[in-house]
Amino acid sequence: MDRRRVLTGTAAVASALAAPRIVRAQNVDELRIGAPLPLTGPLAPEAGKQKRGYDLWAGQVQKAGGLDVGGRKLPVRIVYSDYQSSTPKGVQATELLITQEKCQLMFAPFGSGAAKAGSSVAERYKVPMIAASASSKEVYDQGYKFLFGTFTPNETLTQPLAGLVAAKNPSVKKVAILARNDLFPLAIAGEMHKSAVASGMNIVYDEKFAIGTLDFGSPLTQIQAASPDWIFVSGYMNDLLQVRQQMRDLGLKAPVVTMIAGPAYQEYIDALKSASDNISSAAWWHPAVRYEGEDIFGSTQKFVELFKATYGTVPDYGEASAAVSGAIFQIALKKAGKLDPDAVRDALASMNVKTFWGPVHFGSNGQIDSLKPPVFQIQNEKTIVLLPEEIKQGELKFGIG
Repeated sequence: MDRRRVLTGTAAVASALAAPRIVRAQNVDELRIGAPLPLTGPLAPEAGKQKRGYDLWAGQVQKAGGLDVGGRKLPVRIVYSDYQSSTPKGVQATELLITQEKCQLMFAPFGSGAAKAGSSVAERYKVPMIAASASSKEVYDQGYKFLFGTFTPNETLTQPLAGLVAAKNPSVKKVAILARNDLFPLAIAGEMHKSAVASGMNIVYDEKFAIGTLDFGSPLTQIQAASPDWIFVSGYMNDLLQVRQQMRDLGLKAPVVTMIAGPAYQEYIDALKSASDNISSAAWWHPAVRYEGEDIFGSTQKFVELFKATYGTVPDYGEASAAVSGAIFQIALKKAGKLDPDAVRDALASMNVKTFWGPVHFGSNGQIDSLKPPVFQIQNEKTIVLLPEEIKQGELKFGIG
């Protein structure tokens, strides 16, 4: 199946020489899936969530007696590697999992930046890879055949947000944007800029902060001086907690405050308590959605109940995305009927199934194109879905304390 472009000419020859294809035996005793994750360092909170999702899926497979591959039941083993929140180490970990640990399939490193870097390794070795946490188009514009992702493009979050705010409060005109200097936060901040302008708003501040920043006093003071109606901040959990706490210390307020992606996590609410109220956000999934699926979990409701029974908490989009990534591999393997990487890749490229995550179909670049991400807001320390209409739980509120 030639649905996706391949490297050509000199680049393809160099790639083949640098990384010869790994021959996969069909009579293996187990399926090994590599999972490079930043289990320590600043991104550890997000990595822990992905690990829970992967482990939940693997546990269900074990209960079912293994994966169906050509009529054989194979046990699954997820081989983890901690790359300590360092993208170069994530690339190294990806290569070691393929070449030394003999993993037949790969989950991508966390986030768009690391996933983009790590996917080049999987492509060289022609190992199918699913990215459970990469939404930026820059990850999927490389012409790769073996990379697939469960997140829709970033504008599928920012356009509904901007449209909702513009419709509910036309007086919101001035927007301030602050983003972590990393691929995903910068990419979604760029989409927010475009979405705000398209909705008739003006950008009065648009800057980035360095990875590892702890003191946000200077950018927040500049934002305060710009008197925005909407403050949009993109980064990861630790960044967004620090920003929100320091906003409160400075008395910085606005009618609309949006952060991506921390508010989707219960830990964000638990850490901030009432300071999280009226913070808006968007994500690629929410436990309020209701899908009946062909995957091992069966439905959104069953997945949520299983997750709560296993971990004692409601799953968020990061955990659900990791779990569905395993389920997608499982469906592809059954369809392929063998461990041949080209057959698995072809099964992924032609996939069109319903899952607890939602309908799964991948575009020609490997990025999912079949989801409608929810927009939500924290109200009274609880997540309330605002869009899409079919799962709406409440109305957008303005102002923060």
